[in-house]
Amino acid sequence: MAGTRAAIRYAKAVLDLAQEQKVAEAVNADMKAIANTISENEDLDLMLQSSVIKSELKKDTLLKVFTKLNSTTTGLLDVLISNKRIDIIGAVATKYQELYDKAQGIVEATVTTAVPLTKEIETKALAKVKELTGSDKVVIANTVNEDIIGGFILRVGDKEYNASIANQLNKLKREFTLN
Repeated sequence: MAGTRAAIRYAKAVLDLAQEQKVAEAVNADMKAIANTISENEDLDLMLQSSVIKSELKKDTLLKVFTKLNSTTTGLLDVLISNKRIDIIGAVATKYQELYDKAQGIVEATVTTAVPLTKEIETKALAKVKELTGSDKVVIANTVNEDIIGGFILRVGDKEYNASIANQLNKLKREFTLN
């Protein structure tokens, strides 16, 4: 993604400012709304990326779409406009959320299942995440992949715990092939 390093710098600066002003949670809510809206709306993303559309029009559009932004978030928009970097607002919003979660001690885990996540599997996954990370603050994202047949695959950062039926079948297959 273009501008990722710049997005990280802007996100860090905004997080520091928001924490100083004790509005980090409100800014995080703004960033979630911005990131989700931009990722779901291709026209808005194209408008932000366009070099033909003037920066002030981009800012006006964003302020019309997001009517209840915190003043710190609005300040970020002003800085990005003046630095001609408004095109990276989606990346800044995403990086801000990641940094905010890390600062709050929130761990994000991805659970891949063959069917939508059940309470039983969610409980097992939460227990495993707590075991792997030692954190009680866990956010679980569920991905459905029918190829794993059953069970689940848990990813936390760079760690993976594979309790899928497909993985167990592959292990058996390797054992029989080696003998």
